[in-house]
Amino acid sequence: MVSSIQGYLESLTQTSPVTVALIMSTLAMILTTLGATPTLLVKARRDDLLEDLIDVGLGFSSGVMIVASFTSLLLPSIEGGGFTVTMVGFILGAVAIAVVNEILPHEHIFKGFEGWRSARNKVKAAWLVAVAIIIHNLPEGYSIGVSSAYSGVEGVKVGLAIGLQDMPEGLAVALPILAITGSRLLAILIAALSGFSEVITAMLAVTLFGHPQALYLGLSSAAGAMVYVVSHEAIPESHRSGVEKKATAGFFLGFIVMLYLDTVLG
Repeated sequence: MVSSIQGYLESLTQTSPVTVALIMSTLAMILTTLGATPTLLVKARRDDLLEDLIDVGLGFSSGVMIVASFTSLLLPSIEGGGFTVTMVGFILGAVAIAVVNEILPHEHIFKGFEGWRSARNKVKAAWLVAVAIIIHNLPEGYSIGVSSAYSGVEGVKVGLAIGLQDMPEGLAVALPILAITGSRLLAILIAALSGFSEVITAMLAVTLFGHPQALYLGLSSAAGAMVYVVSHEAIPESHRSGVEKKATAGFFLGFIVMLYLDTVLG
């Protein structure tokens, strides 16, 4: 079975960039949804074990995203587009996601509410949590799209890594929503919706940055957006509940997994 999966992935790298982006972002959405399924087993609205897993998972996601940002996005951009283009894109990507973060009302598990304050009492708490994860997912889908536009191998590599780290993110959105609403079905549906946002951004990115002159700006801007999310959102969130050691272990595991994928897939 492992050999057949590997064979399929190798054949996928030879298809069109749009096909790679669609399949890998859909895989990420599926894994996000699967990551939310442990909420079906939660008997109470709070589960300390699952909350610990969220912190470890956010650490894992951070490790994956940091390595992917450098090996699959920044380095190819520097090699093909030069340092100046890469730094311009890197800064633009970070600024863009920072603006989105400031404008869209959302709420984190530990950091609390961010965005337009006037919207806090107008939007249901469950959707505020969902928007926080969607903001987190936007650079991930974007990265799948631009890396697929660069090459099939990079698209598969980044897609696999993003998909793996989306599983704890699915739990990170589902568990708070379960605590707020008491509905397991709604928790899983909103987690699936957060994963679907990656499909949309991946398809937009692979279309917009398919032209060689725009490609390297797309790669570096995706890296900037992901690094911003890691620094501003993921790491602070994973270190606010007294499980910093576990979250750090998750970070190193994610770092190693992404390096392994980078090595194996070339």
